[in-house]
Amino acid sequence: MLVLGLETSCDETGVALYDSERGLLADALFSQIDLHRAYGGVVPELASRDHVKRMLPLIRQVLDEADCVATEIDAIAYTAGPGLVGALLVGASCAQALAFAWGIPALGVHHMEGHLLAPMLEENPPGFPFVALLVSGGHTQLVQVDAIGQYTLLGETLDDAAGEAFDKTAKMMGLNYPGGPEIARLAEKGVAGRYTFPRPMCDRPGLMFSFSGLKTFALNTWQQSVSAGDDSEQARCDISLAFQQAVVETLTIKCKRALKQAGMKRLVIAGGVSANKALRLSLEKMLGDLKGDVFYARPEFCTDNGAMIAFAGCQRLQAGQHESLAISVQARWPMEQLPPL
Repeated sequence: MLVLGLETSCDETGVALYDSERGLLADALFSQIDLHRAYGGVVPELASRDHVKRMLPLIRQVLDEADCVATEIDAIAYTAGPGLVGALLVGASCAQALAFAWGIPALGVHHMEGHLLAPMLEENPPGFPFVALLVSGGHTQLVQVDAIGQYTLLGETLDDAAGEAFDKTAKMMGLNYPGGPEIARLAEKGVAGRYTFPRPMCDRPGLMFSFSGLKTFALNTWQQSVSAGDDSEQARCDISLAFQQAVVETLTIKCKRALKQAGMKRLVIAGGVSANKALRLSLEKMLGDLKGDVFYARPEFCTDNGAMIAFAGCQRLQAGQHESLAISVQARWPMEQLPPL
C-alpha cells in the first residue's frame, strides 16, 4: 500500500510517501521557525496561512522525488489532532479534497501516535510491548504500549511540558526561538556545579511530571545573576546546563520507575525533545545498567514530519480503518481513545 502522509499540526509542513513493502520513498519538510521567531513563539493564524502556501508545492516535490504519479497512491493519511485547529484544518481539507478527487480513502492520524511509531522507520525498530516517553513542546507522557492502538497512560505532566519549559526558560534569558536547541547548545559550554536545580516530583512516588516550578527556579536564578551584575554568555551557559541536567535527570528517573512498574526493559523515546543528546545519553546509560534497550528516531524524524504520519496511517489503513469525507479535527485528543488494530 502506497500512502501519502500530510502533517500540519503546528509550525511545520510535512509531506511523505510511504510504501508498505518498500518503506519510506520520499519526504519533505518546511519549517516556519523564521516566520515565528520575531514573535518568540508560534502565531496560529500565520502558521495556518503558511501551511496553505506550502502544502501543494511540497506534495509535488515528494511525488517527483519518488518518481510517482497520483494514480499510484492508494490512500492519504493526515494529522487530525491534537494541535492548532486552524493548522490541522489545512491538512485535513487538503487530504479529503485529494482523496475525493483521486477516489481513494483518507484517514486522520493522531499526532502523538505518529511520534510514538516514528522509531519504527529505522533499521532496528522496537518490538512490542514497550514503555514510551513522549516528550515535546506540548506533551510529556509515559505510555505503556502493548501494540498499535493499545495504550495505557502511566503518567503525564501536570503543567508545562518539558519542551515548553525549555522554550520558556530560553526566552527568559533572551535566547532565540525555538529555545530548546539554544539551551542545549549553551549547556555544552556550561560549568557543572555552579548552579543546582531541583528535580521536580522525584522525591515522591508516582510517574507524574511538573516543570512549571523548574522554569520559575530558572527565572529566579537568572534574575539574581543579572542583579549581581552578571548577564554574561557564561552565566547563560551555566544556567542552561543546570536546567538541562534537571530536566534530563527527572525524565530518566521517571522512565526507570515506569519500566519497573510495567516489568519491561524496552524504552522508546519520541517527540522533539527526544533529539536532545544529553537525554539520549542519560537514557542509554540507564537502560545499559538495566541490560535493556532504548529506541528513538533519527533527529529529523523527532520533530514533526510527514513520514511518521504516513507510516502510522499505513498501519491503520492496512487494518481496514478509514473514514468519511467529513473534515474533522481535534485540538485535544487523548491517545487512549484510539481504537486498536
